[in-house]
Amino acid sequence: MTIHYSETEVITAIGNLTQSRLTRFVQAEIVVPVQSSSGPVFGEIDLARLNLLCELTDDFDLDEDSLAVIISLIDQLHTTRSDLRSLLAALENEAQDVRERVAAAWTSGRDDQA
Repeated sequence: MTIHYSETEVITAIGNLTQSRLTRFVQAEIVVPVQSSSGPVFGEIDLARLNLLCELTDDFDLDEDSLAVIISLIDQLHTTRSDLRSLLAALENEAQDVRERVAAAWTSGRDDQA
């Protein structure tokens, strides 16, 4: 079950988030709420993003363009991590000789980059 939060609930939950800051983040499409019959709503991941965005803004005085780049990079890292987990799960179902060849190629490729 997905839990959704209204703008008011999000602002209450994140101490350093203001209505104007939330509006800027949404307008810059750094955070994209889901539109519901009662208006825009935010999920748990949005709360985590908004908290991080507020911290980055407060600590490093970053503008929306910089924040968008950082969030994009974080999203790419999460996607890569998920892809690697899927690859590892697929490899677990392969024969031992296949796993050993992949491990050897992986190690060799990493050594070449050093």
